[in-house]
Amino acid sequence: MKEKPEQSRRSFIKKLTTTTAAVAAGTSLFASESTVKPFAILKRQLGYTLNDQINIALIGAGGMGTQDTIVALQVPGVKLVAVCDLYDGRLNDAKTRWGADIFTTKVYKEILNRKDIDAVIIATPDHWHQQISVDAMHAGKHVYCEKPMVHAVTEGPAVIKAQKETGKIFQVGSQGVSSLGNEKAHDLLKSGAIGELNYAEGFWARREPLEVWQYPIPEDASTKTVDWETYISNTKKRDFDSKRFFRWRNYTDYGTGMAGDLFVHLFSSLHFITGSVGPNKIYASGGLRFWNDGREVPDVLLGTFDYGKTQAHPAFNLSLRCNFVDGTSGTTYLKLVGSEGSMDITWDKVTLKRNKTIGSDDPFYLDKLKKAGSGFAERKKMLPPEEIVFDAEKGYKGGPYDHMNNFFNAIRNNGKVTEDAIFGYRAAAPALLCNDSYYNNSPMFWDPEKMQTVKK
Repeated sequence: MKEKPEQSRRSFIKKLTTTTAAVAAGTSLFASESTVKPFAILKRQLGYTLNDQINIALIGAGGMGTQDTIVALQVPGVKLVAVCDLYDGRLNDAKTRWGADIFTTKVYKEILNRKDIDAVIIATPDHWHQQISVDAMHAGKHVYCEKPMVHAVTEGPAVIKAQKETGKIFQVGSQGVSSLGNEKAHDLLKSGAIGELNYAEGFWARREPLEVWQYPIPEDASTKTVDWETYISNTKKRDFDSKRFFRWRNYTDYGTGMAGDLFVHLFSSLHFITGSVGPNKIYASGGLRFWNDGREVPDVLLGTFDYGKTQAHPAFNLSLRCNFVDGTSGTTYLKLVGSEGSMDITWDKVTLKRNKTIGSDDPFYLDKLKKAGSGFAERKKMLPPEEIVFDAEKGYKGGPYDHMNNFFNAIRNNGKVTEDAIFGYRAAAPALLCNDSYYNNSPMFWDPEKMQTVKK
């Protein structure tokens, strides 16, 4: 016999909650007047087999590269043997941090020529991602490349081609993809937890100078300590400018602005959770509202994206925003909205909210319905949605560790990573086209299956 809607709803919720949650609540989780918030613990299975040691090198020892390396060295069996950067101060810092015996250089090809290096972390400014990634894979190195995978939408095919030709492991560093939060959200959406997806949104809000790319500039910054000629060798030639080197995210020759640095995280998570390959229409607006420090990128950016219907998901819309003048500060989040509920998603937590529909017990209204005769639907009450929180267990090492661990496991087992070159390109492309839309003041069209722009 087919379940009634209310029975089906309750049956679904019971599948999502644990016996522990019910005991902790001390009452029925489904009582119509209850304000209990059920919960469940997200766990990561830690079993792995440690085979051979993996020797790594860091190319680009700025803030993100240093942090990536710190995380990588937490994975058992990983050793750092070399560091490359164009600034003397970072090479000195690397020896102080990781040992005077590590090899340091300003020439990345010297790293690639070493036989004792198995994999490289590429954390240079964006305009060097493509070339170093391609060169590294052809030199026999596995690659962990920071997001976005490429600096321009035209650069993606070369990286994909190199990965296919060499068979090397290539992972893009949008760390949330491998997190417990993304995994749980994927499972919940697939199981019908929020019904049919129709809308998604995400945002980043920042205000502090370091967060908005006003990075400190060393006092000794000069052409004596910085290899400026190499830095600009693949882009426009200009005289040494310490801001363009140390605050590169603010300049279009080297960085990709808010969309490439931050939106790309949300695209990566969204595509993993939904199984999507990307939007087909992109439109952006925004402006420079506060940080008039010479930057060429906006400090407020809004993006809207149309996702067409596929076998993996229904058609839906995505809205992204980033505000570097946010007086409250804030954190990133991704929200998915469906016909039966919504999910707020972070890397270590998912909050599921589901709609309630409870029959009216208003005697006055029931009497009115009775007198009016048939043809009127039963009135419903307005109630808060049912809320279930899935939180990572204490001691969870986080998405960055999981992402890096997945990379090294794939190397050891000749396996696959989720965010390979194709996945990484499909996350980077809409972010980069968002920039194109902003600067061209027009919508951009994209074929996410063929991975190419479309002329309208």
